[in-house]
Amino acid sequence: MTQVSPRSTAEPAERRRSAFFRSPVLLWCAFVATHLVLGLLNSYGGGYPLGDMSVYKFWVDQAVMSDFWVGIDAPWVYPILAIVPMFIARLAYPVAATIPAFATSTLDVGLYSASWLSLVLVLDLVAFGVLTGWGRRPDRVAVGWWWVLFLLMLGPIAVGRIDSVTVPIAVIGVSLVATRPVVATVVFTVAAWIKVWPGALVIALLTVSRIRSPILLAGAATSAAIVALALSFGSGANVFSFVTQQTSRGLQVEAPITTFWMWAAASDPATTTIYFDTDILTWQVRGPGVEVASAMMTPVLLLAVVAVVLVGLLARMRGASAGALLPALSLALITTMIAFQKVGSPQFVSWLAVPVILGLISHRAGVAASFRTPAVLVLAIAALTQLVYPYLYGFVLGLNPIMLTVLSIRNGMLFVLLGVAIAALLASAEGAHSIGGDIHARRILGSSQRG
Repeated sequence: MTQVSPRSTAEPAERRRSAFFRSPVLLWCAFVATHLVLGLLNSYGGGYPLGDMSVYKFWVDQAVMSDFWVGIDAPWVYPILAIVPMFIARLAYPVAATIPAFATSTLDVGLYSASWLSLVLVLDLVAFGVLTGWGRRPDRVAVGWWWVLFLLMLGPIAVGRIDSVTVPIAVIGVSLVATRPVVATVVFTVAAWIKVWPGALVIALLTVSRIRSPILLAGAATSAAIVALALSFGSGANVFSFVTQQTSRGLQVEAPITTFWMWAAASDPATTTIYFDTDILTWQVRGPGVEVASAMMTPVLLLAVVAVVLVGLLARMRGASAGALLPALSLALITTMIAFQKVGSPQFVSWLAVPVILGLISHRAGVAASFRTPAVLVLAIAALTQLVYPYLYGFVLGLNPIMLTVLSIRNGMLFVLLGVAIAALLASAEGAHSIGGDIHARRILGSSQRG
């Protein structure tokens, strides 16, 4: 009688499970289901995660009803294009008003929030389609599953802020960067005029690419067109007001730099306190040294970004391939923008998905080292961030020692991630990748590229 080994019977089962998770249909269903879950958590979960929707709605209502546009008629905390998705979300109002099921009284923040979540779903679906080749890229199925898991780990904040518009746009950009770097630059620049952070991707691309002039020209021309459009509507200097509006802010409670004052507030509430800033609508700290630290953080952030760029340039000069360097440099720059921020809003963690996706697809293309460690670290950071906000945010504000420990670990892990990214930059300069990979990287980011 023929003996069948346990291993021989297990292998077909493993292959069936592997084939099951490689199914594009399953992946797309999981992606949509994840957004439905996040939508329900935003609408019915604890902690009021859609709190910013009332502000978005106010700005748009003000524009429509009073012809007063933030960023045009007054300074604004966001770049000028941020008003576009906010306005698009309001376009559901006339449609909803024609549906008998919707009474006039329901046309409020609740409807606006539903419209916003629908907009984010559409944008994410388009980005997901571009990333996975609309189901025709089996090599990117695992990357798609990572994005699904990341969204679940980060929770409702992943789709409930203006950042959730820029992330899918940036994902489209990184999906194009290997074949059309100039087009990718335009995409990144447009996203940066919604929220600044995608500008780091332009900086990274300029640092590693051999076609810097076309990339610089594409970014400058796109920015000039946006500024010219705003000026034509009479914005004046308000089109640049988001720069000064951010630099004048205090230390937000979640920011890594604020960790010291959060523990100080817990141990000595007489000297260090938490307060709600009614102008910026965020919780900040007040205490000894806060004003000095707040004033220093913007130049420190700029210096940190310059230092990371110099490391990237050094690695490039020492022979690191563009394909190996770009994901690590993008991750290092974006992590720097979060770790050295004095704002530290929880939705900033959503930015990290983009360089990780770039690193994963670059590794699968054979032009970069494994990105498994950053991918796992970012998932852990996202999960800790969801603990901090929105569900248990009240305990953070209440200076609960356990939640302060969670926040401290999360903030510390950002610097661990930055260290991993810097190490990857240095490793890429030590010849860790094959000559073939370097030739391929020169081809995909070099002078032979189409715009």
